[in-house]
Amino acid sequence: MTVTDEPTQTTEPGGGEVDAFVERLFNAVLGAQEVQAAVLGHKLGWYQALVEAGPLTSTELAERTSSYERYAREWLEHQAVCGYVTVDDAGAPVTERRFTLPAAHAEVLTSVESLNYILPMATFIAGLGKHIDAVETAYRTGGGVSWAELGTDPREAQAAVNRPMFVHQLGEYLASIPDIDAALRAGGRVADIGCGAGWSSVGVAAAYPEATVDGYDLDGPSIEMARRIADESGVADRVTFQHVDAGAVEDAGSYDLVMALECIHDLPDPVSVLSTMRRLAGPDGTVIVMDEKVAETFTAPGDEIERIMYGYSIMCCLPDGMSHQPSEATGTVMRPSTLEGYAQRAGFDSIEILPIENDFFRFYRLV
Repeated sequence: MTVTDEPTQTTEPGGGEVDAFVERLFNAVLGAQEVQAAVLGHKLGWYQALVEAGPLTSTELAERTSSYERYAREWLEHQAVCGYVTVDDAGAPVTERRFTLPAAHAEVLTSVESLNYILPMATFIAGLGKHIDAVETAYRTGGGVSWAELGTDPREAQAAVNRPMFVHQLGEYLASIPDIDAALRAGGRVADIGCGAGWSSVGVAAAYPEATVDGYDLDGPSIEMARRIADESGVADRVTFQHVDAGAVEDAGSYDLVMALECIHDLPDPVSVLSTMRRLAGPDGTVIVMDEKVAETFTAPGDEIERIMYGYSIMCCLPDGMSHQPSEATGTVMRPSTLEGYAQRAGFDSIEILPIENDFFRFYRLV
């Protein structure tokens, strides 16, 4: 081995590069504060009150929501300086200023069935932040943080994020697949694996009045939510939910459609679940997987979809998948080649990417 005394050359970053990255991280901090404030406004009912009765003063907002005026005032002023709400007269005495939530902002923040309703994303991220110490421990030890440990906010936010798409678009997506459409119109049976809060099952039942749907999930609180949602949606006579491992279901070959929507990447053992789906569909049924629309190969830097999916993965999906061992440790960023590998190990020949356009999700048919 040759030893040299020559100094190692390093390249000092230019002042412009440092300034640009400082600005980027500073803007990220501003965004994090806006997320916190938005979640607070949602939980306290302040956005909804502004929709129903605005414009409001801080006193009126506090009275309508059983909250404290001084806090309402500070929050309203923050929302105004950030451009979330408008103020009629910024120079008026502090308790006389009237604040309005613009209609376009109200849709994003309060319209639970709008495809533009993305407030639940903020709730999801804020909810995950509560568990950063547990996630740190998992990263040091190789352990995990299970979905059950993450609690109510991520569970309810996940359901709310997907609700508009499942209710308004899932039926259209399935209708674009002729054999599935025909089977469900004729009263076919659907197995919804990893159904969560059940909006996917409800969406299918609403789109196909003759179809029946069985939802399966291992998360007890999610199943309780699903049963309530099905009842409130008027489809409980055709939609049932079971708090059970789908692998224990014995109805082999009895389903026309077996679907797993945005859950395969979370599973510690996706191969066994895909194998169960294959068994439940039998030779005549169809297996559909919907998962994140990440890039087909890793590249860096990545686009916004890649960035948000990695963000979900490091704080939620990978720790959840690692919380049960042994684990494939897939994470949110499950590329098509990874799913194809799992599918082949489960007994399928290949996967087919369906021509369904969605900004966040890719639909696969397993054959």
